[in-house]
Amino acid sequence: MEYIQGTTEFLIQENTAVTLGKFDGVHRGHQKLIHQVLDAKKNGLKSVVFTMNPGKKMLLLTEEEQREVLSRQKIDYVIRCPFIPQISHMSPEEFIERILVGQLHAKQIVVGTDFHFGYQRQGDCALLQRLQERYGYRVIVMEKEQQGDRDISSSYTREALDVGNMELVNGLLGYPFPVMGEVRHGRRIGRTLGMPTTNLIPPEEKLLPPNGVYVSGTVIGGKTYPGITNIGYKPTVGETAFRGVETYLFDFDQDLYGKKIEVQLYQYVRPEKKFHSLEELKERMKVDISLGKEYFS
Repeated sequence: MEYIQGTTEFLIQENTAVTLGKFDGVHRGHQKLIHQVLDAKKNGLKSVVFTMNPGKKMLLLTEEEQREVLSRQKIDYVIRCPFIPQISHMSPEEFIERILVGQLHAKQIVVGTDFHFGYQRQGDCALLQRLQERYGYRVIVMEKEQQGDRDISSSYTREALDVGNMELVNGLLGYPFPVMGEVRHGRRIGRTLGMPTTNLIPPEEKLLPPNGVYVSGTVIGGKTYPGITNIGYKPTVGETAFRGVETYLFDFDQDLYGKKIEVQLYQYVRPEKKFHSLEELKERMKVDISLGKEYFS
């Protein structure tokens, strides 16, 4: 996958199939669009995901996480275009002519039914369809993917995440909700309790579920290790100023400091709590570990 970001001067020489959107979460609805452009590869078209850089608002996936999830889809090109005036002020037809046709050589454009583009979101699916003969591309408009009686969307996924319903979140995403980052040194309290942990500090823009303990899997070097994860401020040992993601891995004793890992959240166990002593915390951790092992068994 070729990843292009931070520039409007991109140019793909080959003919392409392009899908456009924010792709926050890269949920099953997004994947439906992506699979359509991947299918066009059998007709000799390169597959392109085009997304605008949304800035620092709260996101289901950080830029690093979105890039990793998209790389698993086997896309040829991902273009993360900066949302700057020269792009945001383009009229819809200018965007089609200059970006989609001129720079991306789009022969197939795949969008959802609610797709809008161009200055003040004036462009829509109907406009793309009206102009397809003039500009020599074909438009495919995909209906929403559904879960039960609701459309799958980033907002629906956020709703589920806000209440810690990780089973629903993961069902909407089509993969386990990830928190990626570099392992940092913590206070080593877990080690003093005989339960060494790994510590991540997610970027401020990363959306997380409610503070508490979760059953988790941690991907290290392509292998997933079971464990439990605490999200929050560690109030028992002196509350931190930031929300951390602290994971205890079952039967694992390697030093991970400085390594990139991916923590996947599977199921909510309990809220974060301030215990009266480290011994009380240790006893509760034993219960949490037992519940985690029961989940995996």
